[in-house]
Amino acid sequence: MSKRDFLLEIGLEELPARFVTSSMNQLKEKIQAWIEEKNLDFEKIEAYSTPRRLAVFVQALAEKQNDLVEEARGPAKKIALDDEGQWTKAAQGFARGQGVSTDDLFFKEVNGVEYAFANKFIKGKQTAMLLPELKELICGLHFPKNMRWNEYDLRFARPIQWLIALYGDEVIPFSITEVETGNKTYGHRFLGEEIEFFQPESYRTTLLGQYVIVDPVERKEAIRNQLSSLAQENGWKIPVDEGLLEEVNNLVEYPTALFGSFDEQFLALPKEVLITSMREHQRYFPVQKEDGTLLPHFVTVRNGDHKHLDNVVRGNEKVLRARLSDAWFFYTEDQKLDLDSAKAQLENIVYHEELGSIGDKVRRIREGAAKISALIKANTETIKTADRIAELCKFDLVTQMVSEFPELQGRMGEVYAEIAGEAKAVAQGIHEHYMPRFSGDKSPASLPGTIVSLADKLDTIITCFAIGLIPTGSQDPYALRRQAAGVVQMLLDHQLAVNLNTLLEATLDVVEQRQLLTKRSREDVYQDLREFFKLRVKNKLQDEGASYDIIDAVLDSETSHLPTIAAKAALLSEKRESPKFKPLVDSLSRVTNIAKKAGEETEVDESLFEKKEERELFELYKKTKEAVYAALEKGDVTEAYLALEATQEAINQYFDNIMVMAENEEVRANRLAQMKAFAEVIHAFAGFHLIVFA
Repeated sequence: MSKRDFLLEIGLEELPARFVTSSMNQLKEKIQAWIEEKNLDFEKIEAYSTPRRLAVFVQALAEKQNDLVEEARGPAKKIALDDEGQWTKAAQGFARGQGVSTDDLFFKEVNGVEYAFANKFIKGKQTAMLLPELKELICGLHFPKNMRWNEYDLRFARPIQWLIALYGDEVIPFSITEVETGNKTYGHRFLGEEIEFFQPESYRTTLLGQYVIVDPVERKEAIRNQLSSLAQENGWKIPVDEGLLEEVNNLVEYPTALFGSFDEQFLALPKEVLITSMREHQRYFPVQKEDGTLLPHFVTVRNGDHKHLDNVVRGNEKVLRARLSDAWFFYTEDQKLDLDSAKAQLENIVYHEELGSIGDKVRRIREGAAKISALIKANTETIKTADRIAELCKFDLVTQMVSEFPELQGRMGEVYAEIAGEAKAVAQGIHEHYMPRFSGDKSPASLPGTIVSLADKLDTIITCFAIGLIPTGSQDPYALRRQAAGVVQMLLDHQLAVNLNTLLEATLDVVEQRQLLTKRSREDVYQDLREFFKLRVKNKLQDEGASYDIIDAVLDSETSHLPTIAAKAALLSEKRESPKFKPLVDSLSRVTNIAKKAGEETEVDESLFEKKEERELFELYKKTKEAVYAALEKGDVTEAYLALEATQEAINQYFDNIMVMAENEEVRANRLAQMKAFAEVIHAFAGFHLIVFA
């Protein structure tokens, strides 16, 4: 079958950097799905992008759809044939509808019923006739934000400036917002020009001649190599933030790296201030010595060639000098601010109209931190440090530096607290209480910082739940899922001796005392919180490699001590590889499954035992109960598991010789009570009946 290459390019006004990669991938995925849906053969598909264009190149796209033979089902045999075995009107109508004669019909059985079938031949269409359908696909692209222009109804990321739809040397005709498809594109905005080409395969090389590297992977690698060369030439270390590199890559079409300098006096600013000024505001890469010390230089990437770089360097240095001068002013002015005065200003900042000011939140955090300190039995010094951290944790929100650079909250609090003479542990905790800030971030290193971080995050989550701000679907404006994941991470990382549910109850006490439970009942909020955190725990265990059924099993027990839950999941995942595991699970599950038939009574009357297997299992149950609960109390899940494992033979002997559902009602109830009591011990470890075997 004949094949031709196909190129689609959408030329646009400059896209925001964060739109580019996702839009390119979306276009590729949609076109590939369309090609496969149309039953068209092709060799490969590639996607390209720059700030001014989104493009897809399809190599060796077949000129015609594959012919199809489809099997169509018609009426049942009893309807298709009359009593004399002749075709009925229903069968004749079905045949006409499929473009065949009744001689071509045949019968097949489906679910015990015979039906008439016909093989329908569908001739493939020419690809060039199908490709105009891509117009609707383009118009259906989704972006984080859309705009309209002129009087057009189309909502798109940015105005469309040109379109290419080239199949071999044939232009596929369609138009969007009065822009007609053609075979002309545009090079770099300042260095290139309008160009025409006649075969899709020349797309990349043609644009390269016009100062456009259209392949984002190739463009990013060029930037990385240029940064590496600058570092080697000057004996520097240029740390490459991958997020910044991705953003810069989507801001340029023809990258050229260059470096500039700034006054050494600015090195007296905290390192994070310098890096944030360069990275967030100017998209600059900082320059360091090998030991990580900042140097008074920066690296940026120009969208253009090497001509007149001196002018570009001077312009960038001027802009950065102004930024750093502002930062220096903020830094020196903030140091004049008294901490007590800063705390007082928090009363004037609204946290939420239904939850009060930031000052109100700080008081709740302080109360929550005190409760958490008591629950984990923290020592006097830790309690004192955590209280001071909680008291000061938000004061830097009123500083000019944090107002300019919100991402420095916490870090500037640490710097200013140390300057004001606070203890190093307090200053460190002010910074740490925001941690972990995102997925993959570290937990606070210190215990006081962890206590305040837990109090802060739990307060945010629970107060939002109290007033009905519960995440739904993809909507989570207050990042409650992320903060809940942070709580789970800290409890696991620090192996804190406190149950999650106990923490929820303690924080709910604070919220209730502050009279914030006016919209919903405490019980409703608590149940929603338990389900919310259960899913976060499940996600964490999945990240650790536990299978879904093991996770369901360990979460089925009543404990909410997360280190114990995680240890159980790890142990069961390990034991699953043993051939002894399935027989043990089967035995324990027999107990828990039959226990479901028991009534409320769990008191066992030993005088009703009729066989030695009942007495032997009951004696073993009492020893096992003591051993399992004692082991779980001290967090030794291996010891608890071994205690359960030791009951397997006795359980099997019991079921081999005892009929639980005895005819005597009193004996039957007693045996079920024995099973229920034993099941509670088993369930204290895990819901073994939820573990699935292939």
